[in-house]
Amino acid sequence: MTVFVIAGGLSHEREVSLRSGKRLAAALRKQGLGVEEVDVNAELVSQLLDAADPVAVPVLHGGLGEDGALREALWTLGVPFVGSDGASSRRTFDKSVATRLVKSAGLATPRQVALPDDIFRELGAQAIMSAIGDRLGFPLMVKPARSGSALGATKVDSADELPSALVGTFAYGKMAVIEEFITGTELAVTVIDDETGSRALPPVEIRPTSNVYDYEARYTAGATRFVTPGDLPDELLEAAGRLAVQTHEVLGHRDISRVDMIVRDGVPVFLESNVAPGLTDTSLVPLAFEAADLDLGEVFARLVERARLRSH
Repeated sequence: MTVFVIAGGLSHEREVSLRSGKRLAAALRKQGLGVEEVDVNAELVSQLLDAADPVAVPVLHGGLGEDGALREALWTLGVPFVGSDGASSRRTFDKSVATRLVKSAGLATPRQVALPDDIFRELGAQAIMSAIGDRLGFPLMVKPARSGSALGATKVDSADELPSALVGTFAYGKMAVIEEFITGTELAVTVIDDETGSRALPPVEIRPTSNVYDYEARYTAGATRFVTPGDLPDELLEAAGRLAVQTHEVLGHRDISRVDMIVRDGVPVFLESNVAPGLTDTSLVPLAFEAADLDLGEVFARLVERARLRSH
C-alpha cells in the first residue's frame, strides 16, 4: 500500500496545506507506511493509477480540497481516500448551505444572510446594506461563503464599515455571508470516526490576542492562546462535543472533521465545519489529539486502513 498525502494546490491556503501535508506524511512514515507527498498537477492521476494499492489523504485547504471536486475525482478514479465524500464536502464548504442544514436539525446557529455581489449592483448597495443592518444589527461578521482560514472575514461594528468589508469579502468569491457577531467562548471540536462510531475529542478553547480569530491569529505563532480542554464547566464541554458530533452527522462527514463554535450564554452555537482541518504546528486538531492522548500518525494510519477496506 502507498499512501498519497495530497497537499498544496492553488488556493490562497497553499502554504498552510503544504505544512499540514509535511507534518502528516512524517507522522505516517513513523507508523511504517510508504508515503508519497504529492501536489495537484497533471501527473497526479498517473501517479495514483500506477500504484498497486493506493490510498489518498487529501490535505488541501480551501478550493479543490474542501469543495468536493478532488474527492469526486478520486471516487471516479476508484482511489480510496480518507475523509468526507464529495457531496458532504460541497455542502460544508458553502457556509450558507451548511448553516441552514445545521439549523434545520434544531441546532443553534447565528442569524445569517447570504448575498451574491451582483445583487448589490442590481438592487442598489446602499439600500441592501441598510436593510442588513436593520435586520441583523451590529456588530456583524462578514465573510466569503466559500473560503477557509478566515480569509476575507471581517468584523463590522457599524454601517460605515460594511462597504469596505464586503469589498474585501468579494475578493475571495462572489457570495458573501453576513451574520450576527457571536460573543462568548470560542471552541473548536475535532470529531473522529472509529469502530464505535463518531466521537468528539476534548474541545480546544481559542483565545486570540486580537479578540478575532482571523488568518493572522490562526497562523502566527504566539498570536493566539489555546486551552485544551477549554476552561468551561464539564457540562458545557460535553454540550460542545454533542453539537460537534451532531453536526458531523448532519453534514454527512466521514473519518474526521473539525467543528467551530462559540458558547454564548451557556449554549454552543455552530459557526462552521471543516472536512480538511489544518495539521500544522499552530492548528487545532493536533492539540485535540494531544489532549486525548492520541498520536496523529496512529489515528491517520487507522483512517487509511478504514478507507482501504471501504473500497473492497
